[in-house]
Amino acid sequence: PGSCPAPCECSEPAKTVKCVNRNLTAVPPDLPPYVRNLFITGNRLARLPAGAFPAQRLPDLSALNLSGNHLRAVEAGALAALPALRQLDLSGNPLVSLSPQAFGEGGSPLEELALRGALRDHGVLLSLGAMLQAGALRNLSRLELADNGLLLLPAGAFAALLALRQLDLGDSSLVGLRNASLQAPGQLQGLNLSDSSLGVLRNGTPAQLRGGPPALRHVGLGRNAWLCDCAVEDLVAWLKEGDRAEGKEALTCAYPDKVLGKALLKINGSDLNCSVPVDLPSQLQTSYVFLGIVLALIGAIFLLVLYLNRKGIKKWMHNIRDACRDHMEGYHYRYEINADPRLTNLSSNSDV
Repeated sequence: PGSCPAPCECSEPAKTVKCVNRNLTAVPPDLPPYVRNLFITGNRLARLPAGAFPAQRLPDLSALNLSGNHLRAVEAGALAALPALRQLDLSGNPLVSLSPQAFGEGGSPLEELALRGALRDHGVLLSLGAMLQAGALRNLSRLELADNGLLLLPAGAFAALLALRQLDLGDSSLVGLRNASLQAPGQLQGLNLSDSSLGVLRNGTPAQLRGGPPALRHVGLGRNAWLCDCAVEDLVAWLKEGDRAEGKEALTCAYPDKVLGKALLKINGSDLNCSVPVDLPSQLQTSYVFLGIVLALIGAIFLLVLYLNRKGIKKWMHNIRDACRDHMEGYHYRYEINADPRLTNLSSNSDV
């Protein structure tokens, strides 16, 4: 007890243990109890089972870095019963399973959680959302979800994070933010949305940013391809009225071509060419009237053609009537022959 595991490097004065790039397949069981900062990175752990870090031997562990370990599964209880744990880094792991009970039933004192590039699987994202909503990580003050290719965020995922101050959603594929996604607690100070696929902030998002948490002072929106149409007016107004957006002078339009490269802060109504929208019911009513006029015109032309060709049509009808009558008389004649036995025999001996 107290010795350093063979594949690791230990420093008792710094309370640090490093097991970096050692091809480990499991957490070393004989970690020294004095460790506060533990780095197990660049290995091949594959899974983190329950009780991987026994609390009785690691009472002071406060910072745990497990990035780049090819982790695919974090099982229930894998990170439970660590009373001093404050920082956890699981970045760069291709997680496919994250148990909502990974931190145990009673929650965790964790304050900082980094999951950069670890939530590529949609099921893992849903599991994280369930974990956050259940309050298992209610003490989080910093949450890093960057570089995960996120398209949408679980509704209300951050509502239970009452202590959250920093939220990093950058370098993702976010094309928009639903209203529920920004229902963050009042302590939020920084929100990073840079390097995403945001073209426009719809669904009242600028209004939420305007009336959002009073502590929110830093919003990163850089390196997004902004679409400068009528829907960008609210965003431009929000940028002009405050200084919450970091580097807002560098935000430029990407579409359409006529405003390509123009700063959002210099966009005005003439650039957007926004007209007063026409009420949809009136548009439908106009369409129905036009359709009725067209159908009436077609009907009038059809009746005119019939009138001009009335004699030909009458002659054609008489011809059809005569043809049908001759045809029916032929059937009637054959029926009489078949009904008379004498005519039948005469028909069968027609050579006589």
